[in-house]
Amino acid sequence: MGSTVKHLAVLGSTGSIGRQALEVVRAFPKRFRILALAAGENTSLLERQISEFKPRFVYYQAAKADAISGEYQFLSLEEMAAHPEVNTVVVATPGRSGLGPTLAAVKAGKVVALANKESLVMAGRIILSEAKKNGAQIMPIDSEHSAIWQCLEGETKPPAQLILTASGGPFHHYSRAQLEAVTAEQALRHPSWRMGKKVTIDSATLMNKGLEVIEAHWLFGMPYDNIRVLIHPQSIIHSIVEFADGSAKAQLGCPDMRLPIQYALTYPERLPNPELPRLNWSLISHLDFEEPDLNSFPCLKLAIEAGKKGGTYPAVLSAADEVAVEFFLSGRIKFTAISSLVKQVLKQHQAVAQPTLEEIMTADAWAREKTLELIGGDNPC
Repeated sequence: MGSTVKHLAVLGSTGSIGRQALEVVRAFPKRFRILALAAGENTSLLERQISEFKPRFVYYQAAKADAISGEYQFLSLEEMAAHPEVNTVVVATPGRSGLGPTLAAVKAGKVVALANKESLVMAGRIILSEAKKNGAQIMPIDSEHSAIWQCLEGETKPPAQLILTASGGPFHHYSRAQLEAVTAEQALRHPSWRMGKKVTIDSATLMNKGLEVIEAHWLFGMPYDNIRVLIHPQSIIHSIVEFADGSAKAQLGCPDMRLPIQYALTYPERLPNPELPRLNWSLISHLDFEEPDLNSFPCLKLAIEAGKKGGTYPAVLSAADEVAVEFFLSGRIKFTAISSLVKQVLKQHQAVAQPTLEEIMTADAWAREKTLELIGGDNPC
């Protein structure tokens, strides 16, 4: 096996990002070796992935421990992320489950292809500090952050402003009254992107964009006042970087997550992949931009405010949202109740300014319990 082959651990291999990462791997069989696969409850798909990629290490939920056969070693997510034979760790697990392996990977000095927003939202200061200390590299997989990363390549001076674009989701012209009646089925019909359920709902509420603002703050060291969000329904321009002289760079492409995934996995190369879509420039008649409606979509404002306050506020924001989204998906609260619950939990939180990891996890647990208390029910997860 040549030295150019990258040994990958794909955490969240049966989710949307994980499956698309494996599509990229299939396109370049001589470039990648899947050393580890980790999944949750979708053991039937994981079993097929194990049969195809023959990983040495596997993780799945303990309740399913007897469901999968094969020759592999069962490891935890953190053990996979820090394993000495793994070069690159794709962190595509949802919610707070990505924090532990992301931290383990940066402490081990790995290349981290990061799709899990919550890791940096909850503990950006800690993760970036450990990455710097141990020589780890964080390669963003989110299309917006990948776009910024690509626009900053070759620049020697910091940018003046970062502009994150958002499709607006399926409801960006809905009134508050219309949003009251939105169902989970409607919210899961994203007009542009193929994503998992949690991130799709977050995209519909614009919470996802708020989390991305916090993520961009940590990834690029940019003050919150210099990060802007614009609605761009076509989802062709993935982000814009403005510089001190007033010039701007934008990264364009089809709305397909395999593009930023491949860039992260093959960096610094750009490899031809016939499976990836190309823009048809003659069919692009206009590109639209508008300011987000923070009254109809308060989650974006809540997220930016939590990011600016810092400390444990972002962890509380993320945890409350995660519980509220699960309740919405189960049909037990309205779409508009997601933002209301998050706002109430943030209002009642007593923050820690420079939290340790233990204090972050304590705040996360408190926020989940408080959200459940406000809803008056048991967690549907």
